[in-house]
Amino acid sequence: MPKALQPHPDRALPAGAARDVARRIHASTKDLPLLCLHGHVDIGLFADDAPFGNPAELLVVPDHYVTRMLISQGVSPDKLGLPRRDGRQTAEPQEIWREFCTNWHLFLGTPSRYWLEHEFAEVLGLTVHPSAETADELYDQIMARIAEPEFRPRALLDRFNIELISTTDAATDDLAQHAKLAADLPGRVVPTFRPDAVAHVDRDGWPALIAQLGALADVDTSTYDGFLQAIRQRRQAFVAAGARATDHGHLSAAAVPLTDAEAGRIYARALKGDGTAEDAAAFAGHMLYQSAVMSAEDGLVMQLHPGVLRDHDPAIFATYGPDQGHDIPVATEFTRSLRPVLERFGHAEGFRLVLFTVDETVYSRELAPLAGVYPAVRLGAPWWFLDSPDGMRRFRELVTETAGFYNTSGFVDDTRAYLSIPARHDLARRIDAGYLADLVVQHRLDEDDALQIAKALAYDLAKDTYLSNR
Repeated sequence: MPKALQPHPDRALPAGAARDVARRIHASTKDLPLLCLHGHVDIGLFADDAPFGNPAELLVVPDHYVTRMLISQGVSPDKLGLPRRDGRQTAEPQEIWREFCTNWHLFLGTPSRYWLEHEFAEVLGLTVHPSAETADELYDQIMARIAEPEFRPRALLDRFNIELISTTDAATDDLAQHAKLAADLPGRVVPTFRPDAVAHVDRDGWPALIAQLGALADVDTSTYDGFLQAIRQRRQAFVAAGARATDHGHLSAAAVPLTDAEAGRIYARALKGDGTAEDAAAFAGHMLYQSAVMSAEDGLVMQLHPGVLRDHDPAIFATYGPDQGHDIPVATEFTRSLRPVLERFGHAEGFRLVLFTVDETVYSRELAPLAGVYPAVRLGAPWWFLDSPDGMRRFRELVTETAGFYNTSGFVDDTRAYLSIPARHDLARRIDAGYLADLVVQHRLDEDDALQIAKALAYDLAKDTYLSNR
């Protein structure tokens, strides 16, 4: 018989004396609205509001957590439907789904397993685990479910109790889809300004992007001064569209300003195709600093999540393009790197910097002390490789004693996998409930205080971090 799919009601809660306390804490937060203010869901889902295509496109192909695990076990990217640069056809959706179901056991012990079980049982209403034997049956069940009108992307906003969700949008995005949504769903889906592509002069096609940026802003970007003016104008367009934050995914946290003359020289050389790797690194750090300057002016919360070496596998990059999940964390330094920004803006009213990391070694050594002294700094929730049950627990254990609870941003889900959003928030609320319950049974915290903190971590702090700055 197929194995029943029945997520345990106490999943991820602590054992022993703390469990009953954790149940009460989780019960107090589980129905709070979701604020999804560091998200990467495709804006087209909401603008078009079309039915989802099929289970493979919904749950496998776009999920890097899923595809990288399968590839690590020797499954060809073609069998998982990763789109190829050359446009050649890869596997059919039902074949992709069968490959995933056959290898379901590979996700045991991973957060992907937790999220997917939540999605299958509580969102899709499935009752058996994926397997080679159940793959076709589950495929048909999911196809029927996603054809229902109440399973359209906009309808799911209400079902998931999402109060506000942000997308991530390039500086060169014309925001036309957001304009459509502003009329249909005012104040529900907002953009986030991500200037990475135009801040890195060594990106493929950078001069063309700069020309596109200038056309959108109606500014001559042939000079560095014009470039900065265009960035400021695009930020204002995002503010007008409801944006609350910027997002910066640099390799290094270095935010070191150059002189205007040197920045201008690097910019001019890059436009001619004469830049060097050293130029690119220096200009990226300079633009992080300039982004802080602009955030202090316009109030957009500045989110920084450095420390990931993108596209580590050149063969995957050459065949399938960028951002296919072959990204690896590297050690990251924050204290010296951010000193120029914090010297100028660390105590500035109206400036907020949210720091994310995939380097756990800096939690207690650098991030907690920075957040524990600079009013501008908040610590972002564990993300990517660390948004796991144990990873989130370690975050609380390592930062709380120095930074407390209220110097963190609250939970934001950081995902492009739309159906996983409620699962991710639920897991974070369970982990926080367990951590707080342990403090209660150790008599380090009153239960009334724990209930108040749990609400802050689940909802209030995200609202304060992202929505109170402007």
